[in-house]
Amino acid sequence: MLFLKVLIVKLAVSVLRLIYCLFKPLKIKNKVVMISRQSNKVSDDFRMLGDELKAAHGLEVVYLCRTLDGGVNSTIFTKISYGFHMFTQMYHLATSKVCVLDSYSPVVSILNHKKDLKIVQIWHSIGKLKKFGWQIIGMEEGSSGTVAELMNMHKNYDVIYCAGEEYKEVLMEGFNADASKFRIFTLPRIDLLTDEEYINKTKSEIYSKYPQLREKETVIYAPTFRKNEVGFNEGFKKLVECFDFDKYNLVVKLHPLSRVDVEDGRVIVDKDFSTFQMLTCADKFVSDYSCMIYEAGIKGIPVYFYNYDMDAYTEKRGFAIDYSVLPGYKEREAKALVESLELPYDYEYLSSFINGMITNTTDCTQKMAEDIASFCK
Repeated sequence: MLFLKVLIVKLAVSVLRLIYCLFKPLKIKNKVVMISRQSNKVSDDFRMLGDELKAAHGLEVVYLCRTLDGGVNSTIFTKISYGFHMFTQMYHLATSKVCVLDSYSPVVSILNHKKDLKIVQIWHSIGKLKKFGWQIIGMEEGSSGTVAELMNMHKNYDVIYCAGEEYKEVLMEGFNADASKFRIFTLPRIDLLTDEEYINKTKSEIYSKYPQLREKETVIYAPTFRKNEVGFNEGFKKLVECFDFDKYNLVVKLHPLSRVDVEDGRVIVDKDFSTFQMLTCADKFVSDYSCMIYEAGIKGIPVYFYNYDMDAYTEKRGFAIDYSVLPGYKEREAKALVESLELPYDYEYLSSFINGMITNTTDCTQKMAEDIASFCK
């Protein structure tokens, strides 16, 4: 099976490189292309960065956001459909001055690009928690080393942004990249955490959809994505069984790639707003291994950890940080987690932890856009 997969990957890479040669003679425009496999929608980071690049620097911006569910293990139909999307990516890579990524892009990594193209990886999280990329090669949550090598995983980046020195070492290992490529910039969406107009507008939209959130405190439960989600339903069921619905609303925000079924009449399983948007209404934030704890922490929302599958997850992926130093209560049992919601919270430690990890939380969009625009001069 591995031999066949390797053969298919080698053939696909060769074909794509050949096709790309047809695009490379095209004229370069004063353009920035933003490519993501995180979602089919343009993220806040891309939107804010793109708006700033257009308004303040007069650049053309193109968004290419499309998921590839399953990666190399996706269905034939998905691969063919994404293959046609790659042609669009190739055209814009060949005609842009800068490519901005927030995730791994096969086309960016496997192709040989023009020397004039600057490739900037901004990644999609702002702090360290779980391992990723080259750190988990050969692990259940990771990729095959052979396939990763063939796909040039995380290669061709000229510049990599991260929110602080503490995060740099993790990203260096995950991307298998040299320290010289890194620059300290925080993702644009952090500006929204102090934008009263955005907060009020978003909160109003959420309350309009879910008026019951006005009546009680709201707990957001945002579990991380697992390749193998067996066991999640049982963990969720235990949480719901002991949750205090008389005192709290429970809003579940699944990862966009998650395929689990968590329908329960007492729970709001939201699909209309992003986890980031839901933070505007959150009184408490519960996760397991999601880096969204950093956004919650910046906003001063107490974070909690429901790590019912800690041992299994450690074996399948592992952590890029000592889990014990994370702020907030960490509970494997649902009952203990629910009880911890009533206990005193150490906000001072939450603040010091966040400030130690993230260098800058002001004017993030403007600063990042200025740096990216400098590559277009």
